Amino acid sequence: MEFGRIIISETAANSENLQDVIHSNISVINLMREEGVNDDLIHEDAIMSYYLDYYTSQYTEGNFAQFVYNSGWDKELNELIEEGLALIGAEKHLELFQQQSKKVKLMSSVKLNKFLKGKLEGVNPIRDLLNNDTFFEIEENLIALNANFLKTHPDFEVLSVDEMFATLEEFVGHEIKRA
Repeated sequence: MEFGRIIISETAANSENLQDVIHSNISVINLMREEGVNDDLIHEDAIMSYYLDYYTSQYTEGNFAQFVYNSGWDKELNELIEEGLALIGAEKHLELFQQQSKKVKLMSSVKLNKFLKGKLEGVNPIRDLLNNDTFFEIEENLIALNANFLKTHPDFEVLSVDEMFATLEEFVGHEIKRA
């Protein structure tokens, strides 16, 4: 049985900071994973938002090369990000992602593996080839688009922390220890 809801806390919903909405969704997913819930059973759009945030933060912290390096250039993840960017309406970011993906696809598997197994820091011509600062010039705000996608989702629900735990406990079938 799939968990057919995207839930976030009241605190996050009332926050001025849109990143809080995304982080609340991430917390719910992390908690479900800790309780042994498989990603296939978590709402697919909640998961997609989770990975869009991963992509956004990796790119923001260390450019495209860091995303490639830290994600291990995972085909399923890349497809999810591509779908996600299209779904939230980030057309320019989608275009950039596809353009950047082409660079990786044109690389030999030997070169890519060497990059993934090597060090990201220091002299790194592959890293320099993969990086693209266009990301920072695009006017589409990925955080706002991602948060608004969640907030306007038909399966979106705002709950108090107690209600969130009760809902998740009902789903997993046991009490969840609160940190």
